[in-house]
Amino acid sequence: MADFAKALAHPARIVILKELAKRQSCICGEIVEVLPLAQSTVSQHLRELLQAGLIKGTVDGTRSCYCINWEAFRRFEQMMDIFFDTTKPDFSCC
Repeated sequence: MADFAKALAHPARIVILKELAKRQSCICGEIVEVLPLAQSTVSQHLRELLQAGLIKGTVDGTRSCYCINWEAFRRFEQMMDIFFDTTKPDFSCC
């Protein structure tokens, strides 16, 4: 759960994930055009999302394509549900 949360902790990664989800298909080089960041910075964010398993990708030479790993998001949702179900207090707070 911590790896997922860490990957989601940066605003640029959220923008990348939203763009991938919106398009509902693999995105190749044009992901760089969505963000006002250098290509190398976008690549670093994509690498973090890949390592966390939130996206899937293929590399063919200099061309890379990415898409959302929906199964990973379902697992994350289940982990969060379990976390909140087991940590929810029995009393009202503040």
